[in-house]
Amino acid sequence: MAANQGTSGAQFNLALMYSNSEGVLQDYAEAARWLKLEAEQGLMEAKFNLAMIYFEGEGVLQDYLQAHMWLNLAAVSGNLKVKEARGLIAENMTSQQIAKTQEMVKECLASQFKDCD
Repeated sequence: MAANQGTSGAQFNLALMYSNSEGVLQDYAEAARWLKLEAEQGLMEAKFNLAMIYFEGEGVLQDYLQAHMWLNLAAVSGNLKVKEARGLIAENMTSQQIAKTQEMVKECLASQFKDCD
């Protein structure tokens, strides 16, 4: 109920439940859906976990651009784990792809997270 109302943290917790099969059937697509809602509200951990889902292609199509974009958005927190993950993903990308993620970040921020796909 709280997750449906957009309560901060509730969507993240529900996403973890779907991801880890805690009280519900494991469903990475549903986890990604809830993580995206929470990430759009600014939670760094949701941005990081959503990036990892895109990187691994669990419940979504594997997409290094989306993974890198969400890690860029999470990196403003200064979290070392986020920065390390962003670097590892960048190793699998071309310089053009990395430049594209920078454009995606700008579009996402300009639209206040309405244009983050």
